[in-house]
Amino acid sequence: MIHRAKDVGNDWPDILAELTRAFVFSRDAAVEQRSFVYVVRQDDLLGRRGTGNAIVATGLLSAARTAALEGAGKGWTANVVAIDVDADPATVDGWAQRLLEDGGVTGEIVRIGAGHIGKALP
Repeated sequence: MIHRAKDVGNDWPDILAELTRAFVFSRDAAVEQRSFVYVVRQDDLLGRRGTGNAIVATGLLSAARTAALEGAGKGWTANVVAIDVDADPATVDGWAQRLLEDGGVTGEIVRIGAGHIGKALP
C-alpha cells in the first residue's frame, strides 16, 4: 500500500486532515498486516515548503519508524520514499514497490533525487 502525502497549508485543520488521512491508511494497513510506504517531498523533511508540509512529512517519517517496530514481529514493513519535485513517477513507484516486496527493509527512508545532498538531514 502506498500513501502519497498531500500538500497542506499552514492552518491546523488542513494539517490535521492530512495526518488523519495518513493515520486511517496506516491503521488499515496494520489491521490487514500489509506493508506500506509513505511518499513525501524531501523539501518538506527539510522544512523548505512551509510549516504545515514539514509537520506532515516529519510526522509520517516518525510514524513509519514507529510502525516498523510494530510490524517487525508480524511480517509487514513501513518505510518512506522522499522525493525531489522533479522525481520521475515511474522511479518513485518502482522504489515504493521494492520496499513493499522486500520484507527485509523496514523503518527506512529512501531518497530519490539529489536535493538532499549537502543538507542537514533528519
